[in-house]
Amino acid sequence: MSGRTRVRACPERTCVGCRERAAKADLLRIVLIKDACAPDPRGTLPGRGAYVHPAQICLDQAVRRRAFPRALRAPGPLDTKALRRYVEQTTVADQATR
Repeated sequence: MSGRTRVRACPERTCVGCRERAAKADLLRIVLIKDACAPDPRGTLPGRGAYVHPAQICLDQAVRRRAFPRALRAPGPLDTKALRRYVEQTTVADQATR
């Protein structure tokens, strides 16, 4: 035996809103499409990604701290309307299933 275990390590990322580390699967990947932040729930869109908890409070903190332009290495303010809509829909869907 080589001493390696079969259990795969769960990759972690840092939320750009609250700055807490979490499992990659628990965070929402954000990519830059033109001058707008777009949600990438499957994690397959090309380009540099930033991660945020799919919660309104983390999204608000990230926008207030101007974390998206810095994390995505993009100049100027970015449009977050589509991202906000996605987070609102997923939180409503999560509450409906509880």
